[in-house]
Amino acid sequence: MAERRRKHWGWGYEDEQLPPGQLREAARGLAGHLGFGEVEIEEPVPLEAVALRAPRVEPPVDLAEVCASDAHARASHALGKSYGDVVRGLRGDFPDPPDFVARPHHEGEIERLLEWCGRERVAVVPYGGGTSVVGGVEPAVGDSYNGVVSLDTGALTQLLEVDPVSRSALIQGGASGPQLEGALGEHGLTLRHFPQSFELATLGGWIATRAAGHFAMGPTHIEDFVESVRALTPSGVWESRRLPGSGAGISPDRVLAGSEGTLGVIVEAWMRVQSRPTHRASAGVGFLDFATGAECVRALSQADLNPANCRLIDADEARLTFAGDGSRALLVLGFESTDHPVGEALGRALEICREHGGEVGERRDSGSGRRGSGGAAGAGAAGGRAAGGGSSTGGDAVGSWRTAFLRAPYVRDVFVAMGVITETFETAITWERLPALQESVTAAARAALAEVGAEPALVTCRLTHVYPDGAAPYFTVIAPGRRGEEIAQWAHVKRAVSEAIGRAGATITHHHAVGRDHRPWYDDQRPEPFAAALAGAKAAVDPRWIMNPGVLLDRPQARA
Repeated sequence: MAERRRKHWGWGYEDEQLPPGQLREAARGLAGHLGFGEVEIEEPVPLEAVALRAPRVEPPVDLAEVCASDAHARASHALGKSYGDVVRGLRGDFPDPPDFVARPHHEGEIERLLEWCGRERVAVVPYGGGTSVVGGVEPAVGDSYNGVVSLDTGALTQLLEVDPVSRSALIQGGASGPQLEGALGEHGLTLRHFPQSFELATLGGWIATRAAGHFAMGPTHIEDFVESVRALTPSGVWESRRLPGSGAGISPDRVLAGSEGTLGVIVEAWMRVQSRPTHRASAGVGFLDFATGAECVRALSQADLNPANCRLIDADEARLTFAGDGSRALLVLGFESTDHPVGEALGRALEICREHGGEVGERRDSGSGRRGSGGAAGAGAAGGRAAGGGSSTGGDAVGSWRTAFLRAPYVRDVFVAMGVITETFETAITWERLPALQESVTAAARAALAEVGAEPALVTCRLTHVYPDGAAPYFTVIAPGRRGEEIAQWAHVKRAVSEAIGRAGATITHHHAVGRDHRPWYDDQRPEPFAAALAGAKAAVDPRWIMNPGVLLDRPQARA
């Protein structure tokens, strides 16, 4: 059976792409809901009409069977999935396609490819699911290389070993979310890592970008699940000892986590897994304003209750995602356990919510045989399906938001086709600085949108992850664009918001990585001695600097 092909320009697969009639219908519905946007959609430039730069190098003969240089392979690996990437892809604009795509099936082929690339001065861009929204997989490496290859790990998808005693599993780096969860599910296990990119993103990509999952508290960053990592570098194998913990110097695993393909190719990892949860309890809680809800979330994060889901969504986003009427901020609150009922923990959390003026909706407890008033139906800690209700604080409000969250990448493709700018900015900051950060970022976004004539606009905020000492606010911008000028408008807004984040002392990224798009602000955030240390580490394992050049750091200039 033929393998499904990914779209060459946007999110998902070719067989999921809406035909023009359905796309126009979707555009009419979205324009009516937003109050702006073109009903007449712009159709993507077909692949056969795309003009790509001619390949500068040919694959090595001994690896020709695992390499491809056809138009689909090169176009589909030429961009990530940022807003700007999708706009360019829609219009058939692929300025920096790879010269060819390699899809090795085993480590020996990767080692031979890296050796050839080093010898021929060809850059290597590791490619997992291609879901980067920060330019992390774009083969834009400059003219100092003879060519560039996109190294796709999509053939390395196996669950290699399960250790039921220590409850861990050895998984290849190219396994996507559904692939690894399906394989673990046969053993009654789960990795418990569900980012929005879950459908397409890979384990190696998650580790390389320090991805964060759907869970708002507790273990949610991918490095929290890593037991050991094996990577192939141009200088040899980088593999750590499998241990539950170690104080033996700087962690080799932590150095690879967040390396974004600049040090090597992550080929497999031992991951801490767990039994699938059997007890869940969840609720939706409404607040008159976002600030009050944030104070409640801070109290929850400092109460040692450790909810799995604790996402606060402002009133505008609740309305936008059909989770409310715009009069209340919505808190999506959930607990889960593999061992014991969690209704008592939810009950105490709801008491804290009421103490902060929260309006508690319908409640659901599963695994304990209980259902009653005071919580949201459906979306459990991992976000189970919602049913019933209809209230802005519970019932299908939580489910509506979750459905919108999971479908957002598909909806964005429709936004692009109808000329709507849509972008997200995520960061993290300590609690005492959160109100000022939210105010300054929102103001910067609105001012920048006005400067480029992108009005009326929606600027929303939600807290995606919470900690006892701070939170990760996630801003969404949706605005009407001008055909042909959207990328310039988007870039202006992104620059203004990123500068506001930097001035506030927040991080340029909480879980989207650095890539090429965040480099200017990452360079300001990163301590200079650390930059020198990182450059030294890269020079040691990648002496020819062929691994994803331009990401994280630039090659130091040779002294005269």
